[in-house]
Amino acid sequence: MSFKIAFIGAGSVGFTRQLLSDLLTVPEFHDVEIAFTDINPHNLDMVYQLCQRDIKENGLDIQIQCTLDRREAFKDASYVINMVRIGMLEAFEKDIEVALRYGVDQCVGDTLAAGGIMYGQRGVDAILGFCKDIREVARPGCIMLNYSNPNAMMTWAANKYGGVKTIGLCHGVQHGHHQIADAFGYDKKDVDIICAGINHQTWYVKVDHEGEDLTSKLLEAFENHPTLKRQEKVRIDMLRRFGYYSTESNGHLSEYVAWYRKNPDDIINWLDHEFGWSNGETGGYLRVCREGRNWFETDFPNWLAEPARKYVPEKRSEEHGSYIIESLETGRIYRGHFNVMNYGIITNLPDECVVEVPGYVDRTGIHTPKVGDLPLGCAAVCSQSVWVQRLSVEAAVSADRQLLIQAMMMDPLTGAVCTTAEIDQMVDEYLIEEAEWLPQYAEEIECAKVRMEERKANGTFITKYRDYKGAARIKERTIEDMQKKSSQTRAEVAKTDKTH
Repeated sequence: MSFKIAFIGAGSVGFTRQLLSDLLTVPEFHDVEIAFTDINPHNLDMVYQLCQRDIKENGLDIQIQCTLDRREAFKDASYVINMVRIGMLEAFEKDIEVALRYGVDQCVGDTLAAGGIMYGQRGVDAILGFCKDIREVARPGCIMLNYSNPNAMMTWAANKYGGVKTIGLCHGVQHGHHQIADAFGYDKKDVDIICAGINHQTWYVKVDHEGEDLTSKLLEAFENHPTLKRQEKVRIDMLRRFGYYSTESNGHLSEYVAWYRKNPDDIINWLDHEFGWSNGETGGYLRVCREGRNWFETDFPNWLAEPARKYVPEKRSEEHGSYIIESLETGRIYRGHFNVMNYGIITNLPDECVVEVPGYVDRTGIHTPKVGDLPLGCAAVCSQSVWVQRLSVEAAVSADRQLLIQAMMMDPLTGAVCTTAEIDQMVDEYLIEEAEWLPQYAEEIECAKVRMEERKANGTFITKYRDYKGAARIKERTIEDMQKKSSQTRAEVAKTDKTH
């Protein structure tokens, strides 16, 4: 069975290697063509060395096509797996730091809030370029599997404006599934779930164990669990008030809504540093990503010295991508949760939005049954985010500063913290500082520079939070610090070597 799979953003060493391993675990895929592309030649070379060695040690005759030219990688591809982070960590740092100057304290900043909106401005412009290349050089009907954040915005833009069938993939549903099973003391395989909503705000609307509906017992289970009751304070509070558990980590969820991060004095009450960056640390994901980048440079020789990764079923991850491709190519049925255009699947969310819902895959395609209405409160939470996403996508496509400002105003956390004047100035500051990654905004950026100078000249420049560093900041570790606990560091880095 021979077809081509292209990975863009392949320089994500650990994640690319895992996804490739997942794919090559499938016996029928031992003759596929693989292409890696990235804009960073050094990272691309590292992942190529590791993956090509794995392939050889597993006895397969596959030669990875490794190129900086994405059109060459996409040529004749049946699938494109997108894992890019536009602007890399340099732009990511600005997503976090510019917002802090206006009091917007983010843990991750890659999906909603001010940072997620700006990440979307960079990503949407880029993914439309990918789509153009796919339409022109890939095989007809090529499918893009999008792992890049902000997942809903990227998937939305690719489907609506890119002309390429795109499925958004995330692992939040799987992680929460494990937690729910743990809360009840069951094995995950014995607990069935139905999850529906939007990416990173998906709700476990049905939890079943051997025919018993446990959904209404979730709150009690989490409140009585010795660890989870301390680890998931935000998620439990949302469960208490909306009746359903949400997919994302404590810190991630806290920045999607208006209530948990708008007051610096209150932020610390909703997190516990014992449980790591994802519990709500200011700029936590940025910190561990920077540590991970520095660590890879030091630790890469050790990766090469270790035994090759074995392509065996027990090492296959829960990431959806390989299972989707396996089902489409072999007909084996797979059930998962995917991000797709709504079009009536969730009936009380807009048709034109991206929803994360149960889906089934076989040789005939990707099928998403109708979910119906979300519980009203859950739908309300999702609806506000959907409009932020829509404004953000349209702003990115048309380079419309006014829509960008409206997206920021409607964003729950940004709107809870900032005045309209602060948002207006913050948008100009973002445009100026992220200019190199926002080519579509070239004219607006020049206007923003003029406005910033005028504010400074007439005394209206806002400095209220200029020195604010965040309510829960942790100092970045040095290589020396990480080497003292090298095995722990390697495990932490592996968990965060992903685009989301």
